[in-house]
Amino acid sequence: MSDKTILIVEDEPAIADSIAFALGKEGFIPHHVMLGEQALAAARDLAPALVILDVGLPDISGLDVCRRLRQFTEVPVIFLTARSDEIDRIVGLEIGADDYVTKPFSPRELVARVRVILRRAGNGAAPAAPAVPHAAPAAARTPAFELRAAEARILFAGQPLDLTRYEYLLLKTLVEHPGHVLSRAQLMDRVWCDAPETLDRTVDAHVKSLRAKLRAIDDNADPIQTHRGMGYSLQPGA
Repeated sequence: MSDKTILIVEDEPAIADSIAFALGKEGFIPHHVMLGEQALAAARDLAPALVILDVGLPDISGLDVCRRLRQFTEVPVIFLTARSDEIDRIVGLEIGADDYVTKPFSPRELVARVRVILRRAGNGAAPAAPAVPHAAPAAARTPAFELRAAEARILFAGQPLDLTRYEYLLLKTLVEHPGHVLSRAQLMDRVWCDAPETLDRTVDAHVKSLRAKLRAIDDNADPIQTHRGMGYSLQPGA
């Protein structure tokens, strides 16, 4: 594995070339393929540090590629999407993506996001604890939640939650502020600080997925409270 190799999965050569050029200028080693099946083979052979993955590929969907990647690697993935309505599908499906960029985009901005994600992942494709600003003490508790910040894990009712990067950061923020109503803007600033173009509705999609995971452990669990027109809070004593 090279911590500089970036796999680009994009069927439009002009877009791929602009990404590869921007990555090369910053010292990365771009490797371009045009099809999903080629991407899966390249991910196994090259063990890249990160994958830039177009959603609309000619052979199989980029979403399916990501699902299949997750069967054998935790390499960070940034989606490229041509339509804004695909964003809801991306953030709503729990397929392990780390970020997304909507076309048209600035290659320099994309490279900046690559750097943020690699820095957070320790410059490698191995699973790593997200870099969380203002980290809490090593362990923090509410009656139902146990936050293990040093491990980047949260337990609910004694059971570890299988969370994506942003789900973890979102729930961590709520656990650290029980009873406090946090607006979508506040949550965006704290959780998606490295993704300024992320939409407010991304918060809603992640809250929905968190609630589903909590209810998978406890059918009656509803600790995340919605405050219409205001934001979300974690019920004190939940």
